[in-house]
Formats: sequence, structure tokens, C-alpha cells
Amino acid sequence: MTNSQQAPARILIAGAGAIGAFYGAALQAAGAEVSVACRSEYETVREHGYRIHSGQLGERQLRPAQTLRSVAGYQGGAPDYLVLCVKVVEGVDRVALIRGAVGPDTAIVLIENGIEIEQEIAQAFPGNELISALAFVQASRVAPGEVRHFAFGALTFGNYPNGVSPCAQRFAALLEAGNVKCTLTENVLAVRWQKCMWNAVFNPISVLGAVLDTDDILGACEGAPLVQRAMQEVCAIAAAAGHPIPAELAAQFIEGTRKAPPYKTSMALDFENARGMEVEAILGNTVRAGRREKVAIPILETLYALLKMVERKAAKIPV
Repeated sequence: MTNSQQAPARILIAGAGAIGAFYGAALQAAGAEVSVACRSEYETVREHGYRIHSGQLGERQLRPAQTLRSVAGYQGGAPDYLVLCVKVVEGVDRVALIRGAVGPDTAIVLIENGIEIEQEIAQAFPGNELISALAFVQASRVAPGEVRHFAFGALTFGNYPNGVSPCAQRFAALLEAGNVKCTLTENVLAVRWQKCMWNAVFNPISVLGAVLDTDDILGACEGAPLVQRAMQEVCAIAAAAGHPIPAELAAQFIEGTRKAPPYKTSMALDFENARGMEVEAILGNTVRAGRREKVAIPILETLYALLKMVERKAAKIPV
């Protein structure tokens, strides 16, 4: 079968919240058969699908081919791609969440935040291709089955631990056809460290400051210098781990954030709405990598300690 005759890609999205719905709509617009597994909005999505409101892309809809409560109910054989979009929070067993639908030829795609989050999935499914993706997007759920896309939307991804396969190239082509910009990389771990430089700094500061937005953080006279120093610590860890970050990138990130409209980080929104925060995936794993590599990281360790205190209080975790 030639590429032009190739059957539509069968894609199952696990954890179809704002991010899953946004990219799922793009994949469906490109002709893929997109199904979703969701729990909290199951009835609404089964009846009406998702509506994505975007000033950048216009109004979009995602009408799933199958709407499931769990991936185990997926019918018609294993999917070509299983896209995992759940937040990497404590208590969520990602392996168990997807095991029921992973076939021998299923490619697993992680569109998730965090550093060093792939190994758990790779060990559980050693025979499956694993694609690690980083989303540079601002999108939020505003009502059951409704998503507001504010800005950006690009994806950067590659195979874990390295390389770019034809399967990854096909996934990128589908997204590009759905008007999502994609960048393929041979070294996705290096890109994860680059995004970590922003996430591991802005996210905890936003929570510790009682839900600060980016303007609150950078507008204070001591804000940008603190962010810069913390970012330098992330750079030092990345370099020690074998993934050096260009020296000028920290300043570029700060300037780009300053120029963008003020917005709250994902962790701040989770804290504000009493949801679980990705503390360990974003900051805890960064701190542990720094300790493993014997890098001095006093600011990151302080942010992590304080954030765990806030997390404990919010969850009323017993001693």
C-alpha cells in the first residue's frame, strides 16, 4: 500500500483533557481516526465531543470515533498510536492506565511535562516504540467538553532515548496537516532539559507566591535575577547529565516570557483549583538529578522544600 493509499492512522488519546483535546482535534482534522479515554467528562464528550475555541486556529471540534471510560474498551484492534496526556502526579499509575490498549505495534506518545519521566513507560513496554513530546501551548478546560486555546501550540518530539523514526515522522505529518507546528529532534532528552529550565523555575515560584502570574514574577525588582540564578542551576544539572543547554537560552526564555501576555503556570492553576500538582515530575526529578550529579543547587533545593510544605498543607498529608 502506498502512502497515498495508507489507511487512516488509528489514534487513542488517554487522558483527553485540554491538551489531549487540542491535539486530538488537529489529528482528526488531518484525517486520523481519533478516539479518547476520559472519565470526568465522559457523558458530555460521548454526546457532544469537544469544542476548541481558538483565536489562532478558529473554532474546532473533536468528535471521537470511540469515547471510552478506560483504554481497555478500545475496539477494532490495537491503535497505531496511544497518546498519553495525563499529568504526571503522585498516585497515577501511567503503566496501568494504558496497558489495556497497547498492542505489539502500537507507538506510545507521551505529551507530558517533566524530566526523566520516560523510563517507567519504556521498561513496561520494551517492545514498543516510545515517542517523547513536549507541548509549547497555552490551553485550558473552561467547561465540560470545552477547551480554550490561548496561544502557541507547537510540539517538539523524537524517539526515546534518541532518534527519529518513520513512525514519528508520520505522526508529525498528521499534526502539521492539522495546522500544528512540529519540530522533530534526534535528542529529545536535551529538549526536555531546555523546557525544564523554564518549568522547574516558574512553576514553583508561581505557587509559592500564592498564585503569581508571569508578570508578577518578572515585574518585581528581585524577580528576574532570582529566575536567572535558578535557571543557571538547571543548566548546570543538564550539563552534568550530558545535555548542555546553550548559555544564551535562559535570557531568551526570560525575555520571551516578559513579552508574552501575563499568564499563570500550569502548576499555579492546579494549586488554585485544588488539583494535584506535578511537583515531582517537574521539580523533584530535577533536584534528584542535581544531587545524583553532585551539582550545587541551593535555590532549586529551597524551592522544592518549600513546595513540598505547601503541597502537604494543601493535601493535609499526615506526618
